Amino acid sequence: MVLFFTSTGLVSADVGVGAKPIDGAEVIFDGSQKMLDQKWTYWEGPRFSSSLPIKWKIVDDPVDLGTVMMTDDPVAAGGKYGTADVVTKKKYRDFRLHIEFLVAKKGGNSGVYLQNRHEIQILDGDKTPHGMGAVINETPSPYHAYHGTGKWNSYDIVFRAARFENGKRSEKAMVTMYFNGEKVHSNQSINQVWGGKNSGIDGGNDGGKGITDTPGGLKLQCEGHEVLFRNIWIKEMDIKNADTDFKE
Repeated sequence: MVLFFTSTGLVSADVGVGAKPIDGAEVIFDGSQKMLDQKWTYWEGPRFSSSLPIKWKIVDDPVDLGTVMMTDDPVAAGGKYGTADVVTKKKYRDFRLHIEFLVAKKGGNSGVYLQNRHEIQILDGDKTPHGMGAVINETPSPYHAYHGTGKWNSYDIVFRAARFENGKRSEKAMVTMYFNGEKVHSNQSINQVWGGKNSGIDGGNDGGKGITDTPGGLKLQCEGHEVLFRNIWIKEMDIKNADTDFKE
C-alpha cells in the first residue's frame, strides 16, 4: 500500500498489476471497443496517416479473462511512429495514472506519452536511456523491474506539468513512477520533448525545448508492434509544490 498527498489531502492506493482505481479516478480504458471510441481518438500530428474509426483491435487477453486493446494499425508497419498513435480526447495537466501493458514479442515497441509530450518508453530488449521504463533520454532504463514478454506490466505515475511565469517556463515537468510496484523514478524533472515533431506536442518547437503552457492528452504509441494495453485509469490533480513523490 502506498500513501501520497494531493492538494485535497492524503490518498492511498495500491500500485502494480491489477491496481484498482483510486477515489476520484476516471477509468479511460476498460477493455471495450465502446470506451476506446468514446474516450480516445487519433493524434493528428504531422505524420498522421490513418483515419477514424480507430483501427487498433480489441482482442482477448492472452493471460487473464477479458478483452484488451492492441496497437495494431497497418499504416504504422515498420516503426512509423506518429502515423496512428491514439490519444485521449480529454487533456490533462497534473495527474495520477495507472496503465498496464503486455509486449507480445521480442523487440516490441510502444510508449506512454504524458500530456502527449513526455514519453515513458516501452521497448523490449533495450536497457539504455532510450529503453524500457525510461523517461526517454532523461533517465536510465529500470529494466530489472520488467516482467518480460508475454506478461502484464504496470506503470503507476504521478505527473506534474511544467509551470510558467509571464509566458516562460519557470519549473520543468516532473514525474515519479512505480514500475511493477517498484519505485524507479522519484521527482524526476523532464527537460524537453524528444523525438521531433512527429513525436508529440511541442516536439517541433525549438528542437523539443520549446515547451508551451497547454494541457495534453494521454497518448499511446503505435509502431507496428503487438503491444497490448488494459486497466487504464487517471485522476486529475493540482500539485501546488514541485513534488510528485508518492508518500509512503
